[in-house]
This record gives sequence, C-alpha cells and structure tokens, in this order.
Amino acid sequence: MKSIVFRCTPVFLAMALAGCAGTIFESKKIDYKTSATAKVPRLEVPPDLVAPSRDDRFSVPDIAGKGGATFSAYSAERSPQAKAAQQSEVLPDVDKTRIERSGTQRWLVVAESPDKVWEVVKDFWQETGFIVNLEYPEAGVMETDWAENRAKIPQDMLRSFLGKVLDSLYSTAERDKFRTRLEPGSTPGTTDIFISHRGMYETFVTEGKDQTRWQPRPADPDLEAEMLRRLMVRFGTDEKRATAAMAAAQGKPAEKAKLARGNDGVGSLEVDEAFDRAWRRVGLALDRVGFTVEDRDRSKGLYFVRYVDPEVDNQKKDDGVLSKLAFWKGKSGDADAKTQYRIYVRDDGAISTVQVLSREGGVDRSETPRKILSLLYEQLK
Repeated sequence: MKSIVFRCTPVFLAMALAGCAGTIFESKKIDYKTSATAKVPRLEVPPDLVAPSRDDRFSVPDIAGKGGATFSAYSAERSPQAKAAQQSEVLPDVDKTRIERSGTQRWLVVAESPDKVWEVVKDFWQETGFIVNLEYPEAGVMETDWAENRAKIPQDMLRSFLGKVLDSLYSTAERDKFRTRLEPGSTPGTTDIFISHRGMYETFVTEGKDQTRWQPRPADPDLEAEMLRRLMVRFGTDEKRATAAMAAAQGKPAEKAKLARGNDGVGSLEVDEAFDRAWRRVGLALDRVGFTVEDRDRSKGLYFVRYVDPEVDNQKKDDGVLSKLAFWKGKSGDADAKTQYRIYVRDDGAISTVQVLSREGGVDRSETPRKILSLLYEQLK
C-alpha cells in the first residue's frame, strides 16, 4: 500500500504544479468568472513553420507622409512618434464616458442613449461572470444573481489543483450581487449609470458549528467603484484614464443631506441638491439599502418601493452550494416582503425634500418610516 502511495505522489505533485501554474502567483481583486470563461491561450506558430519577419524594404509607401525630400526627413515622418501624432490628428482621443460624484455616490455618464447602453451593460455583467437575474428595460433596472468572488479563496498548490478538478470543492463565505440603474442624463443623448452592491456573509448559528445562516453585510463602495471603472473601460476608455478618473472622484465629500423633524412628528430628509439630481440619487440609495422599486412617477416625484429581505431573496436558490442553508425552510419573511411604501421627492427649488409615505400615500407615524429615512440619510449625506 505504501509503495502505491509513493508512486502516486510524484504524479499528483506534478499535476498540482501544472494546475496551479499561471494562477498561484496571480493577484486578483475580483474574479467572478467560472471555468467556462477561462483565459484562451494565444495562437502559436506550428513547430514545422517559421514565423515570417517584417522587412521594411518591401513595405508599400503610405500616402500620409508630408513629402520629405531627403531620406532623413522621410524616416522622421515615419518614426513611432510621428505616427502617433498623425493618428491623433485623424482619430481624436476623446472619451465618451466620465465619472460624476455627489456626496458618497458615484456614477458613470455615457454619451449614448439608454437603449444603446442597455445591451452593453448586460454583456458586461455576463462577461464579468454574473447571471443577469432581473431585467426591466422600461424602468431602466437590471440586477444580477448572487455570485461569489473566487479571488478571495486562499490559493495554494493543492487548492488550485483541486479547484480545477472540482470547482465547487472550495468556496468563500461571501456572496455579492449588483443592481444597475439607467437614467436619462441631464444632457440630451446621455445616460447616467448607477451601480449598487449588496452582500451576504455566512456565519455559524450554533456552538457546535453544524448550522450556518446567511446575513446581510454593508454595501461595499470600493467594489461599486471598481465595477464602474471596469464598465468605463468596457465603453472604450483607456485603462489608465479610467483609473485616473476614479481616483479624481475620491476624497471626503461635503455634507449633502440632513434629517429634519416636522411639526406633525413625521420626519423628512433635506437633500442639498435640485430635484433633477436628487431624484437620481434617491433611486440609487433605494437600491443600496435593499428596496425594490416596483414603479415610479418622476412627474409626481414618487417611487413605489418594496423592501426585500436578503434572506428571503436567497430562498430562491434551492440548488448548489447554498442548498445547505437551514433558514430556507422558514417562511417568516413573507409578510415583510409585501410591505410597500411611497418615497416622495419634493422639488423645493435649490434643495429637495424626501418623505416616506404609506402604501396609500398617507402619513405614516410609525417607527418604520424613520428607520427608512435614516438608511437613506446614510447614503445621501
């Protein structure tokens, strides 16, 4: 028996080293891609063929030269620096995307209409490794399914090899999903893209550590910013420019909102921005704190929302790694899932006022609207 083990050990070690080559030394902050979207190797010249070498003696003279009369002038016109300058004259390097910021929120502005942006955004999430779970083009809302960031799995030779053989053998205790909101921009022909993150983490609920439960974790602004940066690149912006744009949007923002208590005892939220921008920011804030926008009426300043408990939302996943969650058997979250409210954004000139109304549009003096306003304040301040 020992001889069999010893004979298999070199083979197993070689396979492990081969499996982890190319991944063990790579450092990735985000990796939601599955094995189906692995990197494709570059094409190589077959061993019995020789790669042709470039010879400038046989190049066809271009018509973009400036007509130098000497050989030195001719060579200078065709230098890499001259070609780069020449290309910039023909195709101006102008980005069609930019990052804007207000308070703690950032979003992407694209110089295209929402109908053209929609498919690009959908392709982006699928290329990043997500399944697009919800699509509401008429409302401009798209949401991914839950996925794990496999870049957070500690990598060693054994785990890297086994991960290729049994991809589900190792997993993280965290899950992420993203909601994308598309709004017509303030400038005609542009689209504002907002990305909000929701996270869950798995924790033990018994001392014997034999049962686990998924709990919501706070939204990760850095993860949202990274997705905005990658989406910016997807729309054609250079990597360095996208990184610089996100860095420029950093820094401590000025206070943009404050809570106020009315004479009738019902609170409100004052946003230090005009209605046009406040309306967009409230929509993103609702996404971040876990509300589902079922309908909206911009002309009246109303969002019709429903709160989605992250645990109830996860009950849909009856298969795969998450099937072991014990709380799936309960239905206690059904009542909360049906709770509906109206979020009213009122135009007060240079500022906007946000109120939480009941499902019928009346005043709600319970504690719940105050909690909702506090959650919105944390996102809008």
